[in-house]
Amino acid sequence: MKYVKYHGLGNDYIVIRPTDVGGDLDPRQVRLICDRNYGVGSDGILLGPLRSDTCDFRLRILNPDGSEAEKSGNGLRIFSRYLWDHGLVHENPFTVETLGGTVVCQVHSGGKAVTVEMGEVSFLSTKIPVVGNEREVLRERMDIGGTAFEYCAATVGNPHCVILCNELSPNLARHYGPLIETDSRFPNRTNVQFLQIIDRHNIKIEIWERGAGYTLASGSSSTAAAAVAHRLGLCDPAITVHMPGGSLAIRFSQNFAATMTGPVTRICEGNMDPEMFEEE
Repeated sequence: MKYVKYHGLGNDYIVIRPTDVGGDLDPRQVRLICDRNYGVGSDGILLGPLRSDTCDFRLRILNPDGSEAEKSGNGLRIFSRYLWDHGLVHENPFTVETLGGTVVCQVHSGGKAVTVEMGEVSFLSTKIPVVGNEREVLRERMDIGGTAFEYCAATVGNPHCVILCNELSPNLARHYGPLIETDSRFPNRTNVQFLQIIDRHNIKIEIWERGAGYTLASGSSSTAAAAVAHRLGLCDPAITVHMPGGSLAIRFSQNFAATMTGPVTRICEGNMDPEMFEEE
């Protein structure tokens, strides 16, 4: 099974062509491939390009726990770079179908940077989803693990819970992230961002990703956190999101349609040996 590995600000993905799989990847195979001790190691698998009836390409995004994600900003940038590297796209914009909707991507800077139109961000509870009456989920309170948090929720095609904080640390995300991800108010689980406002154009976040755990960077998490900062009136429409892995540029239109720009780095390519998948 051939693969190519890339990272976007330390958030690494393995790209696998469906034709190289010889069928579908089952959850056990996904978990093995993503395992950093028993497999290649990654924050997820990008299975594509697949045929689409509505877009230029279709992409499946598989989490390390074997579940499937609706959308991934870093994953879409990496997939775009893969298409560029294989001569399937050039500098013109193209469309990609995901479970979280259609996105428009454009590769530039010789393939080393990608802009993705992430779509409109919504704060409506019924769209995210969040339990309870239909409402914009803004500045609500939750008590998790004996600690009270103020949070907002949003969807960028996948669910996000943004926790408002005065100070951040990786331990904060590692300790409370899994508790919030699986909280009963989020029926589809949720990605979690711990957000600190720096100024009108800069925010800082720590990330716990649904199905992946603690991650150094995330495009959809950056988009959701920046959208919350803008929706609350704490930041202007152009926001730089600072993460442990690096920074992404997010810009919003008046209807909260988000455009994200950031780098992609190619790591390696190789072949997975069938022995890796043998049952013990």
